[in-house]
Amino acid sequence: MNTLTESDTAQCVEMCNKMLRGERSAVEAYDLAIERFETEPAVSQLRRIRDEHIRSVLELEANIVEMGGEPDEDAGAWGIFTKAVQITANFLGEESAIEALAQGEKKGLYDYQEATGEEWLMPYCRILYNRSLIPRIESHLRTLDMIEETVTQS
Repeated sequence: MNTLTESDTAQCVEMCNKMLRGERSAVEAYDLAIERFETEPAVSQLRRIRDEHIRSVLELEANIVEMGGEPDEDAGAWGIFTKAVQITANFLGEESAIEALAQGEKKGLYDYQEATGEEWLMPYCRILYNRSLIPRIESHLRTLDMIEETVTQS
């Protein structure tokens, strides 16, 4: 039987902070996309997804604190990159903006799935990822696919 060590907890806090930075980046990217789509019907769906990322931020922060860690306060370098990509995509048009959001969601999904394979990941982190955060991102990807279909048909 595997017992978790202090090092495992530190790794888990670090991983959760990585995920937290990604979620903060997603909130920033959706804020930019919402500005771009303000007059479009898709804006309500984009706001819903952004709000779910805010919820993910809050859940990850609480999880990190529960483990005795300190949540990162910003999106870090990944946030700067994400913002630049989303601004460029918004400039290029609706389809590019949605595709940039979808790529961010796919990156987040990959990161969460990779993390769940780590032996040192704390059980309650694994549960949070598998039961809440991964299904949320999968839902976001389905919604973005529907929005993209609508945008390409117009």
